[in-house]
Amino acid sequence: MRHFHRIMLVLGIVAMLIGCSKRTDDIVIGAYFPLTGGTATWGEMGKKAIDIAVDELNASGGLLGKKVRMVYEDDQSLPEQAKIAVLKLIKQHKVVALIGEFASSRTLAAAPEAQRHQIPMISPYSTNPKVTEVGDYIFRVCYIDPFQGGAMARFTVETLGLKRIAILKDIKNDYSVGLADFFTQTLKELGGTVVAEAAYSEGDVEFRSQLTQLKTSNPEAIYIPGYYTEVGLIARQARELGLTVPLMGGDGWDSPKTVEIGGDATNGTYFTASFAVDDPNPLGREFSKKFKDRFGIDPDGTAAVSFEAATVLFDAIRRAGSTDGPALRDALADTKNFEGVSGRFTLDAQRNAIKRIVIMTIHNGALKFNSAVEPS
Repeated sequence: MRHFHRIMLVLGIVAMLIGCSKRTDDIVIGAYFPLTGGTATWGEMGKKAIDIAVDELNASGGLLGKKVRMVYEDDQSLPEQAKIAVLKLIKQHKVVALIGEFASSRTLAAAPEAQRHQIPMISPYSTNPKVTEVGDYIFRVCYIDPFQGGAMARFTVETLGLKRIAILKDIKNDYSVGLADFFTQTLKELGGTVVAEAAYSEGDVEFRSQLTQLKTSNPEAIYIPGYYTEVGLIARQARELGLTVPLMGGDGWDSPKTVEIGGDATNGTYFTASFAVDDPNPLGREFSKKFKDRFGIDPDGTAAVSFEAATVLFDAIRRAGSTDGPALRDALADTKNFEGVSGRFTLDAQRNAIKRIVIMTIHNGALKFNSAVEPS
């Protein structure tokens, strides 16, 4: 019996070593996403898109003679969990690169760990300028908020002809506060005026007091640079209070949940985004078809930029001929004229994507392409 147990122990060790050997033969990439919590929709969409990219890559032979394996960690939509997730991916799973996060506050919480361990990290969707200032291993494939805020301010003044704007922002959110500032700066340059400001915090469900305060200033529109989790409720309560002016926002609105939560109150609103399913861009149309064929739903902007984050990373590994941190960082930094599903882009000296932005509108309960704004 003891002899039998020894044999089983040896066989178990051999199986474990074989398993480990197989795992080390893969190129392991980590993603820390909000798979649960307030913005879980973004994480779910991003994971679906990356799974498409990885499956296509592996079906065509993988990278450097190896298969790519993704490891996902749920940060529960919390900054403190984002840092824990990244450390687990680096120390336990030994990832060679990271993709994440969507929310700037969560990316900023985790990015210092990626920088410290010299693991290149690509954010698909964090637009606050501070993100890539963390260090030279931190990249993004989205535009930044000075461009996003400025684009919506120009659209407001030059296309809609509105100049008296009220602002309702999430005071504890780096993304919301920063985007409001950049919108305000361009609005004033164009001769517009912020007639009133009010604040809330992520997780709030009651906004009538703030909206009543804004209503007294007789704004021509209200800019709400927040997340879809609150925006739908804000829209409902604004309409209930008789505020019929246009509501506008940023890419934090980009989710089917905005309409699901806000219903008809979101019709006639506008927001900036990375991607639109009905954008004329042919690569975007192709990606949308693949996504819908596989999952039965349309992709949103987080899906598109997550797909781009993965494909940019694959391209950099191929060009570097290595998964070594410094070599991969240098290859990523040299990304130019990359043909992405949301349009062509280049990573600049600050590791930010120089790319177009789209203006979206909500019409009859659907997110629709309105126009595109080039970075020039």
